[in-house]
Amino acid sequence: MLNKIRFFSANAVSTADEAGITEKIVKFMVGLPLLGAIPAELVVFIISLFPILECRGGMIAASLLGVNYWVALLISIVGNLLPIPFIFLFIEKIFNLMKKTKFFGKIVNKIEEKAMSKSEKITKYKKWGLLLFVGIPLPGTGAWTGALLAVLLKLNLKDSVFSIIFGVLMAAGIMSFITYGLPWVISLFI
Repeated sequence: MLNKIRFFSANAVSTADEAGITEKIVKFMVGLPLLGAIPAELVVFIISLFPILECRGGMIAASLLGVNYWVALLISIVGNLLPIPFIFLFIEKIFNLMKKTKFFGKIVNKIEEKAMSKSEKITKYKKWGLLLFVGIPLPGTGAWTGALLAVLLKLNLKDSVFSIIFGVLMAAGIMSFITYGLPWVISLFI
């Protein structure tokens, strides 16, 4: 029955996550021999650090690896939030340095354009828009992009930090239901 739950959990995520890109990346990473040699909790932490995957990916990985829910939740949240202060402190300096080269300048411009294409609601609703942007776990949203947008839009730091922290908690709650709660509810009927 546990395998059915894990299988169904991954399928529930792919429906909510457009074509299951996050799920595919997480399954690939969980299957890497290097990550197979370290404790499951550390794998969850590493995956939660990555942009795009963040808390969503950490909770999926935790579910696939059978990590205790409370441990998975804590690790995913901490892993997702850990890079955010560094983005606030250093991303502008790093981007400015990278823009001085032809190759990296193009990459930075594309990253900025992609991020700014998602900024309309954030610009309009400020901290509440940022909170929802970070908190609703969809592809291209999350703490990394939210922090980048906060820096690019020059939003109030205190409000941005509040929005990102509570957005990550919101995303963790949604992903908790998708990866741990929904499979349990469905298992009652299977």
